Amino acid sequence: MPENDYDAFAAAYDADNENNAWNALYERPAILSMVGDVADLRVLDAGCGSGVHAAALVERGAILTGIDASAELLKLARHRLQDRARFAVADLNEPLPFDNGAFDLIMASLVMHYFPDWSHTLSEFARLLAKGGRLVFSTHHPFMDHKLSGHHNYFETYSFNETWRRGAKTVTMRFWHRPLHAMFDALISAGFQLEALSEPQPDEEARSRFPEAHGLLSTEPRFLFLSVRKA
Repeated sequence: MPENDYDAFAAAYDADNENNAWNALYERPAILSMVGDVADLRVLDAGCGSGVHAAALVERGAILTGIDASAELLKLARHRLQDRARFAVADLNEPLPFDNGAFDLIMASLVMHYFPDWSHTLSEFARLLAKGGRLVFSTHHPFMDHKLSGHHNYFETYSFNETWRRGAKTVTMRFWHRPLHAMFDALISAGFQLEALSEPQPDEEARSRFPEAHGLLSTEPRFLFLSVRKA
């Protein structure tokens, strides 16, 4: 099975993503808290997957567009949202099919660590945001990546693989580690200013439902959350 092939295990990924400790009780509440009030805002959910975040944003009043590279995940998103949002297949490494200043907010949940280079994607995000618009995103914490990968040099940008088991599927995922300074260099070069950085704790519900995961998430950096604003 090709690496990062979400089409091959979309249903199994969606079922796990909705209820596990890492996504449902850690990443999702943290990024939605950082996003804040979205009522009547034009929001791009970049890398929207099966639409779980999108549904929460629409419930909060967002005018939502979701994009993802996986057609199978987008089928699930369209089923979940029906006609309450619009969705399109798009590659975040390519020019995106929207006008300049089309969005007030872009949210990118756990997608940036798939890219060897952030410059194109961040430049496109800056183009798509209205003046003063925000980009809110989560990504692998570089300290986590470096520990798990076993790579010898934290300061390099490098790829590493991880094996996931979702339902009956075993899949290979490729991620890109970059040091913290490289993340900020890329954001500054694209014209963004930092508003907030968060290393959150998991939702308290994880303590009883997933005690082992809660122990990891509450004591070691796992994901990094940033809110930046277009200058």
